[in-house]
Amino acid sequence: MMRFVKMQALGNDYVYVDMFNERLPEDPATLAVKLSDRHTGIGADGLILIEPSDTCDVRMRMFNSDGSEGSMCGNGIRCVGKYAYDSGLCRKDAIKVETASGVKELKLSTEGGICTGARVDMGIARLDADVELSAACVKWRLKKVSMGNPHAVCFLDELPDDSLFFAAGPELERNAAFENGANIEFCKVVSRTRMEVRVWERGSGETLACGTGACAAAVAGFVRGLTEDACVVKMPGGELNIEIDNDMRVYMTGPAELCFTGIWPGDIAR
Repeated sequence: MMRFVKMQALGNDYVYVDMFNERLPEDPATLAVKLSDRHTGIGADGLILIEPSDTCDVRMRMFNSDGSEGSMCGNGIRCVGKYAYDSGLCRKDAIKVETASGVKELKLSTEGGICTGARVDMGIARLDADVELSAACVKWRLKKVSMGNPHAVCFLDELPDDSLFFAAGPELERNAAFENGANIEFCKVVSRTRMEVRVWERGSGETLACGTGACAAAVAGFVRGLTEDACVVKMPGGELNIEIDNDMRVYMTGPAELCFTGIWPGDIAR
């Protein structure tokens, strides 16, 4: 039997497995697909394994709902910090998490002995030239931004409706301009310190929020002169506070919540 924890951050929900105390699934990619199914599984945007690390307090390994392995998840890493603190794996307010996109430092917010969220040093944003692509019979101008994973950000007067979003999102994600696909952020600037974003997430489709996507959107808005170096990014699942320093290092602050715990049957896990 495999014990799991279901957590969410702004509606971006994952199944978490404590690999300090559980056996590693033989095929975590296939397991991620089964767990993520919202009709026959637990229901999630993917699977995150919380593992021991030789260099940090914990290691985070993530799989999207389609089974592909991702390199980083901004909302997911706040939940990793929450689990590490609440479970006693590392009972301190500042922790380091090893990820496929490097070491991330978290400053945890706690209340009554429980972690409620975190401020995460997301590292230095890497920018590339704009690209113009066609998808769903529309031409899109996108800013390529890496937050340890690939993003493409476009700015619009209004966010796309469902028909356009669900047609353009997957086309842009898999466009040949992106070697390994990309997360796509559709953005509307509300003010110099606020924007609204809808995300088509690589490997998962639409998610209620994307932490790295919010960072990429804020960075793209800042370098284009549309927003300040501190910006609130509103997504369907809620808001994140994004800060950008002089070296293009990005900090993300937001909540993390426990949904429930449970046991996944061992025969299905195998």
